[in-house]
Amino acid sequence: MSQPIKLSLEQEFSIRAFADKVQRMSREQAQEFLLMLYKQMMIRETTYKQLLKHEWKLDLDTAFE
Repeated sequence: MSQPIKLSLEQEFSIRAFADKVQRMSREQAQEFLLMLYKQMMIRETTYKQLLKHEWKLDLDTAFE
């Protein structure tokens, strides 16, 4: 995985549209949005960890409870 991951044209367009939307936000809106985004990223990370633990059978210790 030494090569950088490339985004699709659609993803690049989405980033540009997002950047335009952020430019129109007030400082308060941007701060609120950033906190919401960070929370969603943490939830996604926790979900991935739980799914991987389950898929890799690392949660066997809870199977006997």
